[in-house]
Amino acid sequence: MTMIETSGFPLSRRALFAGGLALASVPAAAQVRIDITRGRVDPVPTAVSNFYGEGPEEATGAQMAKVIASNLERSGLFRPIDQKAFIQSPAQMRNAPPRFPDWRSLNAALLVQGSVERTPDGRLKVEFRLWDVYGESQMEGRVYTTIAANWRRIAHIVSDAVYKRVTGEEGYFDTRIVYISESGPAQRRVKRLAIMDQDGFNHRFLTDGRELVLTPRFSPTAQEITYLAYVQSPSNPSILRPRVYLYNIDTGQREVVGDFPGMTFAPRFSPDGNRVIMSMAQQGNTDIYSMDLRTRQVLRVTSHPSINTSPSYSPDGQRIVFNSDRGGSQQLYTMTSGGENVQRISFGTGRYSTPVWSPRGDLIAFTKQTEGDFYIGVMRPTGQDERLLTRAFLVEAPTWAPNGRVVMYFRQGPSDARGQGGNPRLFSIDLTGYNEREILTPADGSDPAWSPLLP
Repeated sequence: MTMIETSGFPLSRRALFAGGLALASVPAAAQVRIDITRGRVDPVPTAVSNFYGEGPEEATGAQMAKVIASNLERSGLFRPIDQKAFIQSPAQMRNAPPRFPDWRSLNAALLVQGSVERTPDGRLKVEFRLWDVYGESQMEGRVYTTIAANWRRIAHIVSDAVYKRVTGEEGYFDTRIVYISESGPAQRRVKRLAIMDQDGFNHRFLTDGRELVLTPRFSPTAQEITYLAYVQSPSNPSILRPRVYLYNIDTGQREVVGDFPGMTFAPRFSPDGNRVIMSMAQQGNTDIYSMDLRTRQVLRVTSHPSINTSPSYSPDGQRIVFNSDRGGSQQLYTMTSGGENVQRISFGTGRYSTPVWSPRGDLIAFTKQTEGDFYIGVMRPTGQDERLLTRAFLVEAPTWAPNGRVVMYFRQGPSDARGQGGNPRLFSIDLTGYNEREILTPADGSDPAWSPLLP
């Protein structure tokens, strides 16, 4: 893990934020604020100035501003203003407040500016400020010290700070995505486990493609993932059997959790990271099981003649959502973590699958298939307020941003008569259903999993 450093001692992200320096504390009568609980929100015009720097740091400051502006723009809540229109330069704001009339003339409601300098020991000191242009006051100000190679992560952390200050919600920019990278013809598809920052940068492969891998899941620590791979049976190499791995992202080490015949999805972690929950077929019946990762003890959670699959824990670990055909069609159910008090929560037409509990606990995302189309939707844990966010020939595998306001998934179109096209790609959408974005990857992509905020 690359850690942010200050005064020579590594600090967690939380500790660094707690030690962030408030550069001013001038209250404003009515500061800019976005209510993201409403429906469609008009983006707030935001000026992101290049961070001031001298020598090599001038380029770093420009790159940081580009990353911050891109993050804010992708959220759908901010509209970055073209820098070509800026009147005041970064140097002019280095040791003096902004000239607010200059920024109001551009219709900017918010201004992000800062500086980058090299410390005597070769690290970067980054200062940033968020200004309310119309209120002529500072809304946020922080100082970070980090190794030089860590400038991009600082830009993500600054983006999170801006997002939180304006919306009141935690950001999601300092996160990573693990997914399945797909390449090759349909009959010989190569699937590799890959990881990247949420904006697609720092992309790397975690597996070499010699094994068929599926459905990665992040642990609550963001340092480990589980995934499913099909490996050759020792007794018969022509037979592939599902095996679950636990992979440490920082060290690259992996360990075998176990071989699980009949498994089609990788397990999901419990909120404390000590257990995983999964569905397996045993003696012709598919039920839900939990495993203690410390003792490897497996407990059966459901015992029902129907197919019970795709379990996901609530954020407090007290309840589980899953899908089952016990009512005659594939629907969503909840139960306690011990398997009691089973309640059906979906009652719409069509089939429901792949439910995932929001990190906030207020919603459950799901895939729905009806009348020939697929949807990504959300509903309350009680089943109320079902909303369908997006529709396509195939959309599947929702995963939540750690702030519970954005969902990522993969989308696939139909192939033509020659079997060409229809390649899976990653997309995200916010809870308004309006801000849908493709997440660019080097090759095709499926089965995304969003990390928690990095430590």
